[in-house]
Amino acid sequence: MNYTTIISTGQLQALIASGQPFRIFDCSFNLMQPHAGEQQFLESHIPGAVYANLDTALSAKHGAPSAHGVITATDQDAPASGGRHPLPNREKFATWLSSVGFANDMQAVVYDRNGANYCGRLWWMLKWAGHENVAVLDGGLQAWVAAGGAVNSGEEPSHFQTNFALAPEKAALVAAKTVADNLGRPIQTLIDARATPRFKGEVEPLDPVAGHIPGALNRPFSQNIGPDGKFKPAAQLKSEFEALLGGRDPSTVVHHCGSGVSALPNMIAMEIAGLGPTGLYAGSWSDWCSDASRSVAQG
Repeated sequence: MNYTTIISTGQLQALIASGQPFRIFDCSFNLMQPHAGEQQFLESHIPGAVYANLDTALSAKHGAPSAHGVITATDQDAPASGGRHPLPNREKFATWLSSVGFANDMQAVVYDRNGANYCGRLWWMLKWAGHENVAVLDGGLQAWVAAGGAVNSGEEPSHFQTNFALAPEKAALVAAKTVADNLGRPIQTLIDARATPRFKGEVEPLDPVAGHIPGALNRPFSQNIGPDGKFKPAAQLKSEFEALLGGRDPSTVVHHCGSGVSALPNMIAMEIAGLGPTGLYAGSWSDWCSDASRSVAQG
């Protein structure tokens, strides 16, 4: 079977036993302690997992995006987005996938130990690279351990280099200009995944300006996870998102957060609820507020 949204611990155990080609990625991270995620990986991870570092593998830390995120022949290293965690362009991302032995015929399984806050980034990036078969391990490492799954410590053996080939994008990357041009129009519904005090502008621990994009709705990403650490049931997620949207067309939704990472649990939840696909403004608030000409709302 192929998995494209979430995968349970039992389904992952069956996948491992099936002989089907797959690769597991551990995306654990801590924004305030950037080295903590890799240390956690070294202490305990699912056997065979590859560590996907948000700062070095899933972000580009140099340069500036070319116009509207388009990579030109003379600017092959340009990120595909702005913000605190700019996306590497698709070619750079494909090079990294090849370096860790990920091939086009593989099922990808991504997890973290942070309530799907970070692994959603890799889930989306693989879709953006044209790879459909990627799923989030529901409940993360905690659920795997609770189900009796084995864990390893230390480094994993290196994988053979592959030649991952990009395919047409299966995820929509929305540029800042598009967000700005569509403010207040019914063709765009913005959902901000940050905690409500940050959304309201009451506090801002990471970015130079407090507040939110005018007209955005607020759904903190943690609201998608139930008391058991797993995504809420599809029917419950559907009801909650429909209440938030208040009659707006789900297909108009563009997700964002602080830097394009914690927005993804909202997107995954809408997919589980049958309300996808939706778009991502990857630069998010950190990109939006970097331009003083853009309007800011508070409250």
